[in-house]
Amino acid sequence: MAGLIYSAIASLDGYIEDAQGEFDWAAPDDEVLAAVNEIERPIGTYLYGRRMYETMRYWETAPTGADRPALETEFTRIWRQADKIVYSRTLQSVSTERTRLEPTFDPRAITGLKQSADRDLSVGGADLARRALAANLVDEIHLFLGPILVGGGKRALPEGVSISLELLSERRFDSGVVHLHYRVRS
Repeated sequence: MAGLIYSAIASLDGYIEDAQGEFDWAAPDDEVLAAVNEIERPIGTYLYGRRMYETMRYWETAPTGADRPALETEFTRIWRQADKIVYSRTLQSVSTERTRLEPTFDPRAITGLKQSADRDLSVGGADLARRALAANLVDEIHLFLGPILVGGGKRALPEGVSISLELLSERRFDSGVVHLHYRVRS
């Protein structure tokens, strides 16, 4: 059975974007991007809400020439090779390959997908992750906490959801980013 993984880059005070909706402060350096690529490499399917999909579809047409950074090119390749499912009631169509549109997030369908998949799945975006966490679908959480306080915005982890976690590993990067890897306890 495949696992469902939630991975996010957040500020130390737990936000994936600030009160103005900005997240440029979260751009990973090469060391962090290499770690992100390692986590993303085994992913076979990305689950996205509309906003996260609209952000991530950049990678469909991102340049991959020899003049581009190797780690960015690797992430582009990883992203393009994975399937994507976008959950949205407002999108009429999707503009990326290997992508299908679903009008609603159905926990039973995700459970079936996990049971039938031969590669892990990833849930992207705090809103969709909140629904997946509340439905007890998430198996692992990767948080990259940056050395910045943004004071408010969109939280990486949901309020009102109580889940017991087991710390599997932690890693400190030269930039001050800290990676925390948790398994969700049954």
